[in-house]
Amino acid sequence: MTGTDSIEKQHPCFVAVDLGASSGRVIAAQLRKGTLSLREVRRFSIAFSKDQHSGYLCWDIDAIEKNVRQGIEDASQLAPIISIGVDSWGVDYVLLDAELQRVGPAICYRDGRTQGKIEQVTARMSRAEIYRRTGIQFQPFNTMFQLAAMAVREPEWVARTRHLLMIPDYFHFRLCGVMANEYTDATTTQLLSLDGTWDRELFAAAGLKQIWMQPPVAAGTVLGEERFGGKTAKVVAGTTHDTASAVVGTPFEAETEAFLSSGTWSLMGVESVIPYASEQALRWNFANEGGFGRRYRVLKNIMGLWLLQRITQEFEASIDDALMSTVAEAAPWQSIVNPDDARFLNPDSMTQAIADYCVETGQPEPETLAEFGRCALESLALSYRLVKEQLESLRGQSLTRIRIIGGGAKNRLLNQLCANACQLPVSAGPVEASALGNICSQMIALGEIPSLDAARAVIRNSFEINEYRPLEPIPDSVWKKFSNLLHQK
Repeated sequence: MTGTDSIEKQHPCFVAVDLGASSGRVIAAQLRKGTLSLREVRRFSIAFSKDQHSGYLCWDIDAIEKNVRQGIEDASQLAPIISIGVDSWGVDYVLLDAELQRVGPAICYRDGRTQGKIEQVTARMSRAEIYRRTGIQFQPFNTMFQLAAMAVREPEWVARTRHLLMIPDYFHFRLCGVMANEYTDATTTQLLSLDGTWDRELFAAAGLKQIWMQPPVAAGTVLGEERFGGKTAKVVAGTTHDTASAVVGTPFEAETEAFLSSGTWSLMGVESVIPYASEQALRWNFANEGGFGRRYRVLKNIMGLWLLQRITQEFEASIDDALMSTVAEAAPWQSIVNPDDARFLNPDSMTQAIADYCVETGQPEPETLAEFGRCALESLALSYRLVKEQLESLRGQSLTRIRIIGGGAKNRLLNQLCANACQLPVSAGPVEASALGNICSQMIALGEIPSLDAARAVIRNSFEINEYRPLEPIPDSVWKKFSNLLHQK
């Protein structure tokens, strides 16, 4: 991170609480002479586990809150805090009753209770109609299908619930006491119409009679205040969905550039002032998620570095430069998978799931860590090329660059594979794009930075961007094999 240790004691700072599905960060930022400097104040693990009472895979929401509060307190000891904002992964939520107490645990999107719920919901309202209303990609873990599962399995929770807050909304409520549903994260529920209002008929299709959310507030809304370090700080709902924040933190220079938020998930798309919700977009399962200033993020979710994270876990290894060097030396294009096959969402063993897939599709089974790693990264690169070509077709315009942001921007091998697969230049960085977007949303809301374009110019001037030029293209035989895999059941 650029400027890590350059926080000045008396200079006011902005604080981003950036919660990912595997780790959380509390980051302090200062703007001085047109340059942003960051300091990571606290980093902590975030993990899901089976809840003893409900049996669901759940987040330890109290442990996350404890780390969040400690991180903010630590930041307040470094410099006076102007404002605080939280961003996180989408689709997950916390339920509250009439007394504003939690109803049930905070269930993780990887829990298997949503299996078959897309089919049940679309029996009540067709896929085409749901997509026409929302423009959101169908994923089994979308909030809509999580709620459909709860409506069937937990009627007592449904009866007690009065409010639903997405994960960052909940932490904002805990910080300042104000309940609000912010627009960018609200769009990930697949319950919000493209016009930005909650759709009662979508709730009914999920089996619910009531809408538990507040009318969405715009990204950059000041919610309230809280005292830290003896001083009052504003609580701002910036771009609360982490990908929306990452897109704010992407230093675009042209409308023909795509973003690729690379982390546990890969989210690849373009920023647009209009949605793309055509029949073709539905067939390709594109999302039109909300962005800053009511822009749209026309994107697709791809399984991402989750594959590699689970592989290295099973080999008891770390994802570091030494591993990537070994992976780079492994023979290319021996075995590939469709990363978005449902079996890879949360298998008992990722390596076994990949090996079984390769056997079923007539490919060699990877055996070593390097071979499994090569399979995962090359499969992701092929998925990036697929999405790149689909985006160009939807928009009728060629892309000129891919900007990789997030933790995956440090993976030089994957960045080069992306450039090769897409035959486009790749710009990698900044790594902390989600935290930067969160911070810039706060700064714009409070008048410290005049506009989104100005914020991106500040980011370009403040952080290192690494460039990758496309080298050898993917062999035609490999692309044909990957295309065939996508059509196999």
